[in-house]
Amino acid sequence: MPTPIPGIHHVTAIGSDPSRNYEFYTETLGLRLVKQSVNQDDVSVYHLFYADHEGSPGTSMTFFPYTDARRGQAGQGQATDVAFLIPAGSVDFWTDRLDDAGVERGETHERFGDTVIPFEDPDGLGLELVAREDVPDPNLPESPVPDEHTIRGFFGVTLTLESAEPTANLLETMGFSETASANDRTRYESSGELGYVVDLLEDPHAPRGQPGAGTVHHVAFQVTADEQAEWRDVLQAEGLRPTEIIDRKWFESVYAREHGGVLFEFATKEPGYTVDEDLDELGERLVLPEWLEDRREEIEGGLPDLDV
Repeated sequence: MPTPIPGIHHVTAIGSDPSRNYEFYTETLGLRLVKQSVNQDDVSVYHLFYADHEGSPGTSMTFFPYTDARRGQAGQGQATDVAFLIPAGSVDFWTDRLDDAGVERGETHERFGDTVIPFEDPDGLGLELVAREDVPDPNLPESPVPDEHTIRGFFGVTLTLESAEPTANLLETMGFSETASANDRTRYESSGELGYVVDLLEDPHAPRGQPGAGTVHHVAFQVTADEQAEWRDVLQAEGLRPTEIIDRKWFESVYAREHGGVLFEFATKEPGYTVDEDLDELGERLVLPEWLEDRREEIEGGLPDLDV
């Protein structure tokens, strides 16, 4: 078996208005736009990447903002909530900040001993802030949020499933272990520092998820370049149908829809977001992989306005 997976690499969701998306994730949540590109499978749509200062794996929330997207329906076969990690002493700061920004949020509550602030982005995507003592150092010097309160990266995701057992078996193969269970929610954790939690919410009565604005497109997990092909073999042995290894310029990817219907990606850390931009200039301009560069004029002409 290859080395156990340390956690989430990135999460990609569907949005609508790209300017509103940019404002929310950089101004309200205080993340950095580290890459401004296009959906390589549909170049009429931006691909926007928000993360810490360096775009480290475990911090990157990315979006395909379709200006004409209808609202999706979160449900079975999807990641229905994305949780970010904040310091334990930052709960009051964040509830006040979200309220001041007019963000729709639920009541702060406890889950498995952690304080959780549930809220939604402008498209209705389910988000959470999870407060813990053991958080990495801040790495968002450009953020409007003070250092001591900044989001540190991912805590994890919640997957809503008709039946949790097949997905649980896959997570255990990936190196996650069950650490808690209550009601219909079971927690699996990896050994990583960020994005180390996957909660399985078994709800056979939930509606089937419908893709659209405000829903997660896929969850990507970290693998090494040396072991990616081996992970692809593991997925095949698990009865899944993984893609070939796909070059995404900033990482290489293998995709597979797991047994519960959630699209998983297995993405490499290398080469990272600085392969085509200087660290201090990340996200300031539209960048394209070299195989799309000769279509730049056409692509730029088809994209909506976005002022960053």
